Formats: sequence, C-alpha cells, structure tokens
Amino acid sequence: MRTEEILAAIGTGFWSWDSAAEEVTFDAEAARLLGLPGDARAWPSSEVRRLFHPADLSEISAIVNFAIAENTVAEARLRVVDEHGRVLRTVRSRSKPVTLDGPGPHRYVLAGTLQEVAEPAASEAAGTPVTGDWRRSREAFLLDAGRALAEAVSTEEVLRVAASLSMPGFSPDGLAVFGVSGDRLTVIGHHGHHSGDERPFTEMTLDTDYPAAEVVRTGQAIYLSSPEEYRRRYPTTWPLARDFGRRCWAFLPLISSGHTMGAWMAGFRHSVAFSPDERSVLSTVARMLAQALTRAGAAETERALSVGLQRTMMPSLGPGVPGLTVAARYVPTGGGLQIGGDWYDVIPLPNGRIALVIGDVQGHDVRAAGLMGQLRIALRAYASEGHRPDAVLSRASRFLSGLTDAYTPSGDEAGDEDRIAAARFATCLYAEADPESGTLDIARAGHPDPVVISADGTAMIRQTAGGLPLGIETDADYPTTRVVLAPDETIMLCTDGLIETGGHDMATGWARLQPVLEEPVDDLEQLADALVQAVHGPGAQYTTGPLADRSDDDIAVLVLRREGTGSRRSPRRRSAMTIAQAEPERIAAARQQLRGLLHDWADGEQVDSAELMISEMATNVLVHTDGDALVLAEVSGARGERRLRVEVADSSDELPHKRRPGEMASSGRGLVLMEMLADSWGVDPRGEGKCIWFELHESPGPSEPGRAASLTG
Repeated sequence: MRTEEILAAIGTGFWSWDSAAEEVTFDAEAARLLGLPGDARAWPSSEVRRLFHPADLSEISAIVNFAIAENTVAEARLRVVDEHGRVLRTVRSRSKPVTLDGPGPHRYVLAGTLQEVAEPAASEAAGTPVTGDWRRSREAFLLDAGRALAEAVSTEEVLRVAASLSMPGFSPDGLAVFGVSGDRLTVIGHHGHHSGDERPFTEMTLDTDYPAAEVVRTGQAIYLSSPEEYRRRYPTTWPLARDFGRRCWAFLPLISSGHTMGAWMAGFRHSVAFSPDERSVLSTVARMLAQALTRAGAAETERALSVGLQRTMMPSLGPGVPGLTVAARYVPTGGGLQIGGDWYDVIPLPNGRIALVIGDVQGHDVRAAGLMGQLRIALRAYASEGHRPDAVLSRASRFLSGLTDAYTPSGDEAGDEDRIAAARFATCLYAEADPESGTLDIARAGHPDPVVISADGTAMIRQTAGGLPLGIETDADYPTTRVVLAPDETIMLCTDGLIETGGHDMATGWARLQPVLEEPVDDLEQLADALVQAVHGPGAQYTTGPLADRSDDDIAVLVLRREGTGSRRSPRRRSAMTIAQAEPERIAAARQQLRGLLHDWADGEQVDSAELMISEMATNVLVHTDGDALVLAEVSGARGERRLRVEVADSSDELPHKRRPGEMASSGRGLVLMEMLADSWGVDPRGEGKCIWFELHESPGPSEPGRAASLTG
C-alpha cells in the first residue's frame, strides 16, 4: 500500500507550500479537508489564503519563522472558513520548513501533513494558538517583560527582572544565565537555587557534555521534556542536574548582534510540552534578555570607565596639615557619562601653607572633564610657583582662554554661534590657608561664596570679593579677601550643584543646607556626607525648590576646620572683614554679615540698632580718612545673656569729636546715635590709628529677626 493511501485511510492529507513560487500543492485528502476539488494539483497562494481564518494565518507565519530559526517542526491549528467567513472545520498542520537559496528573504518550502481535529472545548482553548485569549495573554506578557527589561540599567537589575517573569500558562522554577569567558562557561546569575549551587557549572569548558555548553557552541535551543531525555542525551552532566528535582528544561542561546554571548536556562518542576507557542515565548524572552544584558554590560563598562577617569582626576587629600582638618566629596549626579567639570584640590605650598581649590567647568561631558583636568594641573603649577591667589586665578583664566580658543572653529564656515558654543568658562574659588594663624586669603572667579561655621555652630555666608569666571577675559582681575578662622571654626566650599540641585535657587538652596551645617558634628567626614545626603539622598525629594527646572548637577564639597579646644559649641562667634576706600558698597555686606551673626538675637530692635551703628562707623572711616576700615564683630556669652562687641579700626590718628549738628545738617550724628543706642562705646588709640567700638547686651525684646537672614540677608 502506498503512503498516500495510508494517510488517506487515517484522514491525513499532504501539502507543500512553496513561498518562492507562491503556490501550494495538495494531495486529494488535503484538498478535501480544505474544501477544494478532490484531485491533486497546485494552487496559487492567494487562493489558499482565503481558505483560512485571517488570525490563524498571522499565527502560522510567526510559527514558521520560529521553526526556521530553531530548525524544528512547525505545528499549528488552522480554522477552515467558507466564502462568508463561517468556520467549517479545524485542521492541524505539522510541517517542516526548508529554506531555499537565492535572493530575497522568506524563501522556503513548507512540507507536511493536514489532519482534521475536533474543536477544543472552552476550558482547553486557552492553550491553543487559535484562541484569542491565550494570544492576548502572551502578547501582554511579552510587552510587560520587554518594558521591564528595557528599563533595567544594570546586570543585577536585568537578572532580577528575569527572575520575576511569570510566563502565561507555564512558570519556571529556576533560572540561570550563563556567559562565556574564553573557552569556558561562567554563571552570570541564577534564581531558584541556593548559594553555592552554581559552583559545579562555573568554569565549565565549552566542549563539556552539558546543554548550556552545546547551546553556546551551536547557537541552537535545546528542550528537554523529561529527566529520562536529559539522562539519555547528557549522561555525563545529568548527575549535576538530578538533585534539583526538576522535570523539564529549556536552554536557549543569548544572541546579540549575531554573536552568541551565552545561554539562558529555564527549569520546570512540572511537565511542559514545549509546544511551538511555548517555545516562541521562551525564544522571544531570550532575545530580549540578551539585548538587555548587552545594554547593561555596556552601561556598566561606561560607568566604570568614567568613574575611574574621574577618580584619577580627583586628588588624594593626603595625611593632612597640623592644625587643620580637611574633608571632601565629589558626586556625579548630572547623568550622562557620570563625568563632568566639577573638581576640588588641596595643594601643599612651599611656605608651609596649603591651597584649597574648588571649581566647575561649564558642561557635563567628556570635553568638560578634559578641560577640568588640564585646568587643575595648571592651577597646581601656578600655586607651586608661589603666586598669590589673585595671580593664580589671573594666569588660570588666560590658560583656559587659550585652551578654548584651540577648540573654537576657524575659517569661513565658523559662525558666531559656533564660536560661542565652542567657548567654555569655569568658576573657581582659590584659598591660601595659613595653619598657624588661621587666615585664608580667598580669590573668587564667579564661584559661590564660602560658608563659615563659627565655634558655636552658626553658619553664615562669608561674602568675598570676586571677578569674572575663568576663560572669559584674558586680563581679568581677581581681588583677594582675607578670612580669619578662629579655633574650632569651619569653612565650607562647594560648587553650585550642592546649592541648586532639586530646583532650588541660591537663596532656598542655602536655606536647605543651613540646618545641616549647624548640626553638631565633630567629624568632618560625617559633615561632608550629611551635606551630600541633604541634596542627593533619599529624603531630598521632599525638599524640592521653587524652580520648574529640577535638573541635577555634579556636586563637589570641600570642608576645612581649624582645630582648637575640641569644643564645637563654644559660646563665641566672630566675624571680620575689610572695607576698602574703593569699595563703599561693602558696607552693605558688613551689615548683612552682622545680621547673620545676630540671627538668633532675642531683641530685633537691637539688631536694627547694631546695623545702623556699624554703617555709621564704617562710613565715617571712608569719608574722613584715606585708609580702609577693618570691621570686627564678636558675640560671646550664654544665650539670653550675650554681649555683642563691634570694632571698626582705621590707620588715621585723628579721633572723632562729638558735635551738635543743626536740624538740616547731613552729618555729625554718628557719636550721638551710638550714645543713644549702644550700652557702651568708646574710641581707643592704637600704635597706628585708632579703633572705635560699641557693645550691646542681649535683652528680651518684642521681635525676633528671621532665621533665614543668616544666610540670605
């Protein structure tokens, strides 16, 4: 009896679909099942497609492509419909696709059998490819899995997502992801196993008789439907898998850019038939997993490279300087390459002093980091030559201007916008510190002012003179401001990322940092960590600022403390500044600094009086002498019983005289005001010049000045 007769006797027909010739050949039984004339002949593909339900045609196309990729049999259920779309019967197709050589994609011959099957019951339909519920469930699962894997940014997250996948109708009990290192397998990660279970599979050579090794060698998936099949096909490594108590296994290649980068194992404690639909789901997940692992690996390599590069650019603080304690932090928060233009430096100087440098090159990219590295080296060179802070910044500005000019496009094709885009500038603060006296000579180039934390814990912005950012003008001047740290006082330098991260402006950003700066902390390392956590930690989302743009920026922090008695809450706070003849506007800064010093003074009217008197004293020096005014303010004593003493010194020997100005006079009331407002006052001659002073004693008052004045004025 011929094969055709045997197949016809059991209701099975034969068909062959040639995608290149666009025709389908049926034997008599297959033609009968599809409602065609009974003779064996070839039919155009367009005529045959009208015989099947459109949803099933889409399904079988995916199944055929999957079978071609895995070199397996394509199996599907197809609904045969009449010209009105009514379902006549359901047939099952089992065919083997054979690819054809030649130009063009999707050239294959699909040869196999057709057999009528009973319509599945509703309870059974969910697992068949012809039911929409299963198809929708699978598509929803793959969409969710793809979205979750696409959002994973590290290998650890990718593995965690893979472990949480619950596939429609069949969920694996254990997962393992294998990688390749040379000629050996490595275990990248696993789930559903105990720690240490992966050791026998680690460093396994690729020629080992193990399914994952064979998958890596061949690039073809392996499905094992029973322990007996596993033992028969892989007797050597079966003892390694036996103790896990699983019934079925799927080993799939992880292929990225045409290269097999590893294998994925899914193990099941229940029986799985590994139907074409189930294999299709597993294969799709494997492809998404391979792409996610490739992305995560590239991102981790990029992060490691950028972090390593940034660390090589950041200095080591070294063993420290006697009398001074220094702590520093750098946190890349601006995204991208995790590398940017913020930096800090601590430079030992030939005269036993140290230089503190903190700065920020415009931009957050590789070029900004490169300019930062070159600028840091230049600043170190200028500082080591013994230049004063103003000269160091002037030379650095010319250096940066020359660097950015080298990047600027030239020629006719370079327009103004190109030249502006190529130019880069940098803000910078350079301070030369003397450990013995506690003085810091500060020059500032467009950078935020430092904050001084007094011995009793009061944090105040210390306004300093400044110039343009580096790189804007080649002959810019940078005036120097002297700040004197008393024992146990601290100065904090930072980039604007610490202030403005989270949508803050300068005022609200400083107000957010003030409680952290005033928290009693003996260890500067803890203070540096607390500052970073305040703006970049888990609780930072609750302290967002008023600005709509909440883009983050890199953070650099440098904290220096002059060591003293070890008491971080000494009842004494002080402030000093110089007002030059050419800078009368600094009188306003003196008032602001005094108000910050008295931010918790009980009587607000006394604070107003102190501001008025310090203005009169400083103005008299600038108007009636040819020298500068040195302003010193100090608060001492326990709260509620404190004393404020303000001294304004100058180099003139001429003592002030009390006068009786007329009603229309514009001057001569300074000493009269001090006599009325101060608890005590006086004029003390000195070796060169004089000092006029006043004192106020704290007393309960009707009002209390706002706390924010200590930082914002």
